[in-house]
Amino acid sequence: MNRDIHRPVRGSQLSRWAITLAASGLCTAFVAVSAAPREGGQSAPQNANSAAGARAAIPTFSKDVAPILYKNCVGCHRPGEIGPMSLLTYDDARPHAKAIRDEVGDANMPPWHADPKHGKFANDRSLTAADRETLLRWANNGAPKGDPKDLPPTPRFVDGWMTGEPDLVLTIPDYTVPAEGFVEYEYIEIPTNLTEDRWIRALEVRPGNREVVHHVIVNARPPQPERRPTGFQFAEGMDVPAGQTGGPPEPDNGPKRTRGVSRYPRPQRTGVSIGGFAPGSSTMAFDPGAAMLLRKGSTMVLQMHYTTNGKEAVDRTKIGLFFAKQPPTEEVRFANLANGAFTIPAGAPDYEVTAEMVTTADVTLRQMLPHTHLRGKSWEYTATYPDGRSEILLAVPKYDFNWQTDYVFAQPKKLPKGTKIRAVAHYDNSAANKANPDPRVDVKWGDQTWEEMMFTAFVYSIDGVAPGTVIPAAPGGNR
Repeated sequence: MNRDIHRPVRGSQLSRWAITLAASGLCTAFVAVSAAPREGGQSAPQNANSAAGARAAIPTFSKDVAPILYKNCVGCHRPGEIGPMSLLTYDDARPHAKAIRDEVGDANMPPWHADPKHGKFANDRSLTAADRETLLRWANNGAPKGDPKDLPPTPRFVDGWMTGEPDLVLTIPDYTVPAEGFVEYEYIEIPTNLTEDRWIRALEVRPGNREVVHHVIVNARPPQPERRPTGFQFAEGMDVPAGQTGGPPEPDNGPKRTRGVSRYPRPQRTGVSIGGFAPGSSTMAFDPGAAMLLRKGSTMVLQMHYTTNGKEAVDRTKIGLFFAKQPPTEEVRFANLANGAFTIPAGAPDYEVTAEMVTTADVTLRQMLPHTHLRGKSWEYTATYPDGRSEILLAVPKYDFNWQTDYVFAQPKKLPKGTKIRAVAHYDNSAANKANPDPRVDVKWGDQTWEEMMFTAFVYSIDGVAPGTVIPAAPGGNR
């Protein structure tokens, strides 16, 4: 089932940098620590030795700051990438020292929203206390350059890609987004022309025009349908409404929702999800020995969500695929947990929507991406195990639509058969929510940003099931 994942809204709702920063865990190195000098300033040094010691203690770009930026920031903050400025060199970074200090002091960076009391994540963008202090002290003490001989080697990148050089690049034909109105989800098909099955160890989606690409969901459709094992059973009563993506067709004799531009309607078969793009998530890489199956002759079906911005624009999105050199020991799979059967009352400041699923096999949960639209305010996921134990897997007390993070567990979670996962999301549909499109209306599930969703993408594997396993069709039946 395909779901909607969006890019940031624009305007005063966002931090100064959040409009343009959005791609992967490589990007971002600033965290919430007060940067303003204490009232009255620091006391004067008592003698020349202490003064010299204080000067020596001031971090420099070459020795102290550059290693932090190279490790955490320049994946996005370099020429040609999505960061609003380059931070590769001192001359690049020095003019933005105060902005760095302000973003740190205002708690706008990094865009990491998981409650640290619940779970540890491999892609946690937080800095160490020492690195935070280094950045702030450098910015607050004149941002000195230091000795260029202290600079570490400049990182090397593959032009146009954050993950490296892909084994296969697939590109959509030029798509012209109109200046006004809205565009339905477009489903653009790209043949892979692969002559043998391949295993995907990593994937990267590169929007051709980030000003108009809201999200991309990549599906792989094999030449023939096949039944594959699954690890979850979803609770009843969470169906998506008729006429929306993932829901049944609208009845012939009922009202129809307003439709936007549609040049590439959804095909009868879209295949299985294998990745995508959203602000904060454009790359995906799996642990050694784990990979996704891509059948020979498969066609990529891209669910493209475009947004108009007042001027005509052209997009040419690319997908980079990175193949494993040998078959994996564990096959990675996707699942979507969603509740589309809700109505958020007008003006409600803290409305709760829940969704549940149960494991039908022993599974290993690897990562999860929560998603709502502009009214979403918080998430919490609880696992209740067959022996009665319960555990909060992930809590996001302050969800941010502008940074949709794929939370990757540092140690994948083992969920035995019969484990129940309960997701709880809260929404603010009141006038106090400055991002709310219209607090005067009841809100239901819908594809567009001014509507709402309650959706989570999971990446998991099924324990004990051989990679590539297919469930045979029943005799005389259809697969």
